[in-house]
Amino acid sequence: MFDAETWARVPFHFWSLAFFMFGCIVGSFLNVCIHRMPRGESIVSPPSHCPHCNYSIPWYLNIPLVTWLWLGGKCANCKTPISMRYFLVELLTGLMFAACWICFGGISAWLVLAYCLLLAGFIAATFIDFEHFIIPDEITIGGMAAGFICSFLVPSLHFTLPRFHRLQDSGAAMRQSLLGMAVGGGVVYLILRLGKLLFGRQKINLPAGAKIFFTDEGIKLPDQDVPFDDLFYRKSDAVLLQAKTVEMVDRCYLNVAVCLKPEELKIGEDTFDPEKVLYMEAVTDRIILPREAMGLGDVKFMAAIGAFLGWPAVIFSLAISSVIGAAVGITLIVLRKQAWSSRLPYGPYIAMAAVIWIFGGYYLLMYWLLR
Repeated sequence: MFDAETWARVPFHFWSLAFFMFGCIVGSFLNVCIHRMPRGESIVSPPSHCPHCNYSIPWYLNIPLVTWLWLGGKCANCKTPISMRYFLVELLTGLMFAACWICFGGISAWLVLAYCLLLAGFIAATFIDFEHFIIPDEITIGGMAAGFICSFLVPSLHFTLPRFHRLQDSGAAMRQSLLGMAVGGGVVYLILRLGKLLFGRQKINLPAGAKIFFTDEGIKLPDQDVPFDDLFYRKSDAVLLQAKTVEMVDRCYLNVAVCLKPEELKIGEDTFDPEKVLYMEAVTDRIILPREAMGLGDVKFMAAIGAFLGWPAVIFSLAISSVIGAAVGITLIVLRKQAWSSRLPYGPYIAMAAVIWIFGGYYLLMYWLLR
């Protein structure tokens, strides 16, 4: 049964189909991760259930792709629509796994499995980042550890450039993995700090005499609500304004500077604990809000990519993701789907650029350098 020659006689595209089906199954699990990880829920317990009516889904109604189509994208119990994302994630994962086998199956099945693990992380990170603007540590830090281990087990992750050049040196691969992590995390962190220095403040001009309200969840401006989760990423982030008046439950201020940080509220010379301030209203004509060029999740995400693919992939992914992100952002602005100041998730563009690297980015780079 385990004779290598016997398995070698199995048609190549039998395994293409097998990897597609395996990918769809993994995609079903990724849907669980995408829904539960940002909410801090266990991905193991409870078993799959409808988020609307808590109906426990039996195995025969949990078949990837088939079940969603059979039920018309609705819960079998309460008939509530189920997001098409579930179907798309399963299909995308199946297609990516099959593509890995078709492209790299002739080199090494273990290389294919390592790439499949990385691509599964990309898919989960992409959909979570689009919806929640975060990439969980389970994916980023876990990806660093997985990349380092895979580099030891599958050295060809780092020595397939060009693809026909096979080296099997685990020690060298592990060194490349560590270097990739250092370059990936270090370069992107420097970009983050530079972006914070250059673009870390957003000045918003308000109508004369505009009132703004500070609530438990965020700041209510005349034309929008800004959640604190979108403002404060680190303790040094601050909301600044020069207020004509500030009204609190037990006191008022005139012509005073206000500085709100995650753990401190300063009004003139007085300092307060923000969590103990029950009510605050200010009148001002301008407010300065903190903003991020990139998040720390992107730093760790790029380090994980470096752990799997090495530093050349990091540089390539950083450059190409910038182009992709700029193109998408400008397109959305032209279509009036986004404002210039709107946040865009950057993780999906990093993932897309890394996928391009996996499936031929080296050759694109060489063509550009040697043309």
